[in-house]
Amino acid sequence: MRTEGGFYRNVLDDLRHGVYFVDRDRKVLFWSKGAERITGVTAAEIVGARWDDALSSRDGQGAAVGEELSLVAATLADGLSRRMDTYIRHKEGHRVPVSVRVSAVTEPDGAISGAVEVFSNDASKVEAMRRIRDLEGMALLDSLTGLGNRRHIEKTVRARLEEMRRYGWVFGLLFVDIDHFKRVNDRYGHGTGDEALKMVVRTLTKGLRPFDLLGRWGGEEFVAIVLNVPEGALGSVAERCCRLVEQAGLPVGEDLVQVTVSIGGALARLDDRLETLMGRADELMYRSKEAGRNCVIVESGA
Repeated sequence: MRTEGGFYRNVLDDLRHGVYFVDRDRKVLFWSKGAERITGVTAAEIVGARWDDALSSRDGQGAAVGEELSLVAATLADGLSRRMDTYIRHKEGHRVPVSVRVSAVTEPDGAISGAVEVFSNDASKVEAMRRIRDLEGMALLDSLTGLGNRRHIEKTVRARLEEMRRYGWVFGLLFVDIDHFKRVNDRYGHGTGDEALKMVVRTLTKGLRPFDLLGRWGGEEFVAIVLNVPEGALGSVAERCCRLVEQAGLPVGEDLVQVTVSIGGALARLDDRLETLMGRADELMYRSKEAGRNCVIVESGA
């Protein structure tokens, strides 16, 4: 791969972006002035070194290095262009936000001879993208449990209803409420109450299958979306979750904090909307409460 040529070198050096070339063995052949400015690493320090080693020396903690290395390696393997917003470590130690684009360099016969990466320090754009991702996460995730929140549940149920109408994929909904949870908060405090909530989350997750979804509806209420559930199986899943929670316990000093749950379950119907499906499961959960708590009531056939 040829990177010589005074004219092209000058053009690349005049760019504000960082530009570098590597060969098939990931040895750095060219490192532009823009790359020096953004990273603090000079061409004399990096040209001729293997890209893996050069990155490792720049980033002792390895953060974001794996992402960038995998990007270059993947493009060298298949020739496809890729992009990513990430952070790299400046020579002086601080993090620099960059937008990265990697493309393959090919010979006339189509053989991949190396790769070129262009990275720009558009801090405002990268930071804006990071904030958008953070806000999306905050908007859809419950901060205490890490589960999807009410908005995420609603969004997912609507998507599953649409899939059911298109493809016939049946699913069920479990509405779960912790019994007498106020007593835990009153006796042990809200810190212990939060830990008890997390214990219930871990227990319910173990009672569900990996492809089912558990979310926090609010307070001590949870919703499980049980996918591809055959007739009669939703009740079995609910019973398993109920019994597992009953048997779980949170050590607090010499005490063992234990709670139970009441569960209502409903199978989605073709004419369901979010409100009708959630309404039936919620109503059955309250019937479970009225039946004495620590029990399960699901629709007939569920």
